[in-house]
Amino acid sequence: MLCDDSLVIRNALSRMLASDPGIRITARVANGELALAELRRQPADVVVLDIEMPVMDGLTVLPLLLRADPGLRVIMASTLTTRGADVAMRALQLGAADYIPKPTANAIDDDRFRQELLTKIHGQGRLRRRSSLPQRTAPPANAQAPLTLRPAGRNRPVLLAIGSSTGGPQALFTLIKGLGDGVPVPVVLTQHMPRTFTPILAEHISRIGQLRCTEAKDGEILQPSAIYLAPGDRHFCIDATSSGFRARLTDGPPENFCRPSVDPMLHSANQAANGRILIAMLTGMGHDGLAGTRAVIESGGTALAQDEATSVVWGMPGAIAQAGLCHAVLPLDHIAPKIRDLLHMRHA
Repeated sequence: MLCDDSLVIRNALSRMLASDPGIRITARVANGELALAELRRQPADVVVLDIEMPVMDGLTVLPLLLRADPGLRVIMASTLTTRGADVAMRALQLGAADYIPKPTANAIDDDRFRQELLTKIHGQGRLRRRSSLPQRTAPPANAQAPLTLRPAGRNRPVLLAIGSSTGGPQALFTLIKGLGDGVPVPVVLTQHMPRTFTPILAEHISRIGQLRCTEAKDGEILQPSAIYLAPGDRHFCIDATSSGFRARLTDGPPENFCRPSVDPMLHSANQAANGRILIAMLTGMGHDGLAGTRAVIESGGTALAQDEATSVVWGMPGAIAQAGLCHAVLPLDHIAPKIRDLLHMRHA
């Protein structure tokens, strides 16, 4: 279902989705009140929900939609503004599955936006259908071959590095909540996200978890039990100093079509920490982080990946899992306990 008060936007989104045979549009409505009425009339797997609308806005109708259908997957369509970012993050905490930055009407046909929208709709639709299936007691007959896992690195990790992209904010909220306050090392994080969104994401991570999260600042010394987030449109690198680890922000060219990119963070951290890094790779499209993870593993580090069943897109975690670089491939809610075990066991 598409819910947006702009007829131009609704028509443009309809054209994009109509080109994909795997997607059927159940309704096109102009406000939240109409969306709720349509959902009660006919079911939908995914709703693309605008935030600012007359009669009933997106944030108001979101809990009503989820009450009407608890399994519904809602993707918030947010403007590229500070207010849009703040409302999108609040919506994720209220139960929205994901968000997508909405371009202007003139740029709505941008191919990158189209690809991101289709990827998120397919990913959320798959998660919706998977959640409605009965739990299997055995893997299906056509399940892929078991992944090759490796022992954890022998050296004590001195950095926790997290990479995420499509579906990442919601996954990060779950992971950070699960970590609690017992992280004895600095946490460095790269999430593919626009510049206006990263300060708001840092604020919301700090609110929902027990670890302080801030955008990394060029030249600052990284402290244990704190999270440092790559600012939008800057690569986040880590240097070693006599005082510990120091953040270095760069305007280098995009890597893997991204800035910030996970690979520069991991490559620089690997050099600064001599491979003594624990990596957690969460849901995301593409293979950003693969080269950096390989370098860390070759230097004696350890990597964990989110599993396919709980990922919106099993691109980034799938790339390192299928390359045989992981110590474990886990459902999202199992990753934080595993991180705590690996960090505390080696610090004890």
